[in-house]
Amino acid sequence: MTIHIKNLKVRQKKATATVMCAGQLHTMLGCWAATGDLQSIDKCKGAAESLFQCMRTAPMPKKSHRPTINYHLARLGKTIQ
Repeated sequence: MTIHIKNLKVRQKKATATVMCAGQLHTMLGCWAATGDLQSIDKCKGAAESLFQCMRTAPMPKKSHRPTINYHLARLGKTIQ
């Protein structure tokens, strides 16, 4: 069942959120893959420390509101039928 509505406007999706500490995480994962030092005791200690410091100082991302598309579609469905 297809419904065609003349004056329906839909906003584009918002840009994706930036990932905090992505560079430090990438460095640590690369170090783990290259050296096998999964406990970050020997060679990956510096990468683990930089990631830890970034995680401590980075602000927590704010929760985004839930999209209300289902609410609006339900309202439109009542007026169409």
